[in-house]
Amino acid sequence: MSELVKSVAYGSMLDRPAVPIKDLRVGDTVKINFRIVEGRNERVQSFQGIVIRIRPGMADASITVRRIGANSIGVERTFPLHSPRLEGVEVLRHGHVRRANLYFLRERTGKRARLREKRRYRTPTEVAAAEEAELLEEGLEEERVEATDEPTGNDGEA
Repeated sequence: MSELVKSVAYGSMLDRPAVPIKDLRVGDTVKINFRIVEGRNERVQSFQGIVIRIRPGMADASITVRRIGANSIGVERTFPLHSPRLEGVEVLRHGHVRRANLYFLRERTGKRARLREKRRYRTPTEVAAAEEAELLEEGLEEERVEATDEPTGNDGEA
């Protein structure tokens, strides 16, 4: 790719904040919120399915998501990751796969098209850190509640 094209692509990426995509892998079940335009109206439409391909890159990075639609018809859609129309990506579950691209799911239907869920076991230190973060978050919420409950000065007594 020429340097001019790379610089334009990089500049367009900097204009828009990136959608936070953490732990996104092939085989994950995701819910993607994408803005679509119908006439003069603009709305957010969600698309939930399995990631069958991830194409890395700068401005042209994309993911392909497959879901089974009505009447057992497979629907695939490719989403550019740096598009201004992409609202968000939410990972619902991680699938256990050993392939880079899951094109074999195209021939499968029904229960055969399902992927096993990847179970992630946390170490005791990770569990302790999560509990500590949860307690810290609860403490911050209590401080916010106390700050909003200011005394008014009159207790209803005259």
